[in-house]
Amino acid sequence: MKVAIVGASGAVGQEFLRVLAERNFPIDELLLFGSERSAGTKYTFRGKEYTVQLLQHNDDFKDVDIAFTSAGAGTSKEFADTITKYGAVMIDNSSAFRMDDDVPLVVPEVNADDALTRPRGIIANPNCTTIMMVVVLKPIEELSHIRRVHVASYQSASGAGAAAMAELQQQYEEIVEGKPVTVKKFPHQLAYNVIPQIDVFQPNGYTKEEMKMYNETRKIMHTDAQVSAMCVRVSSLRAHSESVWVETEKPLTVEEVQKAIAAAPGVTLQDDPANLVYPMPLETAGKDDVFVGRVRKDLANENGITFWLSGDQIRKGAALNAVQIAEYLIKVGNVKY
Repeated sequence: MKVAIVGASGAVGQEFLRVLAERNFPIDELLLFGSERSAGTKYTFRGKEYTVQLLQHNDDFKDVDIAFTSAGAGTSKEFADTITKYGAVMIDNSSAFRMDDDVPLVVPEVNADDALTRPRGIIANPNCTTIMMVVVLKPIEELSHIRRVHVASYQSASGAGAAAMAELQQQYEEIVEGKPVTVKKFPHQLAYNVIPQIDVFQPNGYTKEEMKMYNETRKIMHTDAQVSAMCVRVSSLRAHSESVWVETEKPLTVEEVQKAIAAAPGVTLQDDPANLVYPMPLETAGKDDVFVGRVRKDLANENGITFWLSGDQIRKGAALNAVQIAEYLIKVGNVKY
């Protein structure tokens, strides 16, 4: 098995290395690629040192089986043909191909089979907030069809990359030291603040991130459910959280929803409010599962259930989900196309 990581020096690229090592992913040969800025950087994987190569339009991907790409939508679009030219499966973490009809958008716990039909050799990894939500929506959908979803996200600095995480930490230090606050990676100061904007605004008043949650949820779950999102950047460092309200066709009890969530793959129920037990990003960071708590009836809708979730944006929201897609393809013997 020959594996490539494109964007190896980024936050997700580094997480790919950790996840692949932790899960003992079958790798006989590993290639790391990056921009001119990161080319030449060395990383250790399973005790062996690897050097990041410059990503170029050449035959470097000739014998590659699986390429994990996380270098931005522009890079993915430019190099997709080069990466897939000789049959490599490109599992792309950017937004470049997510809504293309001929590119499957996959969360293994929800729609793994979609990964088997990929005419362009590309599988798209969904947006991080969408991934974590649909993993929890799936067991509810199996109890009763979901008609509507309202979601408010509380997204950490990690969603904007490693440099953004560093900037948040820097901002707190600057505030404590009485220095001018550095603001480069966010529209406003994030420290001691929340910013009701993630990505750029669209003509309908929603941001691109909010529209991703609408469109991607419907594609992944093959559903006609209506989804309305408010995506907010908060000053936690890593791991996103979401408040979710769902309306189902028939009323569900809290107990049956809790039972379904507890039994679902990739989800941990952490719901004991009497003892102040509920998921928080401080504790879900670094974990593989999506954690769910505060499951209760929606007081404004007799067919409604509301809950809180938290999960690691860089792991399940990005690198882990992509690796799980690859593991599924290996399991069913469907790597080369």
